Amino acid sequence: MVRPIDSHVHLYPPEVSGDPAGWADANGERRWSGLCARRRRDGRAVQSFPSVDGLLRSLDEAGVERAVLLGWYWENPASCSRQNRFYGECIRLHPDRLSAFATVHPAAGPVAIRAEMRQACAEGLSGLGELSPHSQGFAAEDGTWGEALELAGQMRWPVTLHVSDPEGRSHPGRVATPLDDFLKIARRFPRTNFILAHWGGLLPLRNPEAAALPNLYCDTAASPLLYDAGIWSRFAALAGQGRVLFGSDHPLNLYPALAVEPEIGRLVSEVRSSGLAEGELNALLRGNAEKLLFPRR
Repeated sequence: MVRPIDSHVHLYPPEVSGDPAGWADANGERRWSGLCARRRRDGRAVQSFPSVDGLLRSLDEAGVERAVLLGWYWENPASCSRQNRFYGECIRLHPDRLSAFATVHPAAGPVAIRAEMRQACAEGLSGLGELSPHSQGFAAEDGTWGEALELAGQMRWPVTLHVSDPEGRSHPGRVATPLDDFLKIARRFPRTNFILAHWGGLLPLRNPEAAALPNLYCDTAASPLLYDAGIWSRFAALAGQGRVLFGSDHPLNLYPALAVEPEIGRLVSEVRSSGLAEGELNALLRGNAEKLLFPRR
């Protein structure tokens, strides 16, 4: 049985995990706090804040071989740099289990962003994301942002972008992400591969052009919170063509009605029972990520 690669996992530096709301207030990251440090109506946290060792235990329990750590769409360049340095240390200590993407903000300026990306590459990071111009407060046409995306293509770095379904469920902290913006980005930077998080807000199902663009992919992050279990079969054709990557959005609790603590294994089980053919299943859980994220150079 194929061991999955989880292409969408978040992990935070100790000072963030130790006091999420306090750190966010002190560092001007209120949008992140509103999404990640909030509690549900029943008083339970929407997610946990594991240590590196805690994450590795969760991967082992789910039978996941490797996790790709994604940065956050931080509102301040200093938060991006701190996240990137932390991830560099994580993959230095656990290169067999963890990969990581860097995060940037155009407010740092083009020179600083180029330096940040090159430093992150030297530290072993291998992509950009999870980024969101709509949440980070800059235009999708921003020139500095564009330079970062162009450089990512030159470096063969995939870029994961946060996408929300325009017809999806409302929740605190939700930010609209017009789907046309992602088509424009993909067309503008054809040498850069983009992974649209959260099934791409169903963009490939709604627009044939998006499904046909060779540099657009989707991941399945937070799927049970967004769509019913039939989503796997609806995307089966794309999965078979190598366009969908398994991602959990851990440590977000994907099954709050069934579990107190977040767990990746329940999502893996949902995929395995989805009715996908074996080849499609193996591609979605592992093969597509191997080809896109770890190409032979």
